Amino acid sequence: MLCHVFPQADVPIVQLSIDETQPAVFHYALGKRLAPLREEGILVVGSGNLVHNLHAYAWGEHRVQAFDWAVRFEKQARQLLRAGDHDSLINYETLGPDARLSIPTPDHYLPLLYVIALQRAEEQVRFPVEGFDGGSISMLAVQIG
Repeated sequence: MLCHVFPQADVPIVQLSIDETQPAVFHYALGKRLAPLREEGILVVGSGNLVHNLHAYAWGEHRVQAFDWAVRFEKQARQLLRAGDHDSLINYETLGPDARLSIPTPDHYLPLLYVIALQRAEEQVRFPVEGFDGGSISMLAVQIG
């Protein structure tokens, strides 16, 4: 993905593994520990999906409408992101049935916690890429700073 953003491949990349056996608060705290990297001008990217339910994915179907629960959870998450409500996003399991359907496994959601952990108080959240794929995968990109 980054070859399109940095075609000269002149940006060092370090990939981190996600330990999905750890609770969400662990990942957020680890993200906080990475915050000094931003002061050094290092780009931090989290790659995942806010909504990622392959059990509900419409395989082989084109132009599938997003499931209502997926749209509702994405909308709720956007509101929490704009409000800077990191605690609710960390405790996503308490956000109701739409969250449980949207995040049946945490591996695609956890990278978001690293990204929001790096947010400074004055920074706004933007969503430069939007849309759903297969009805149950949100392609929403979250940009901070």
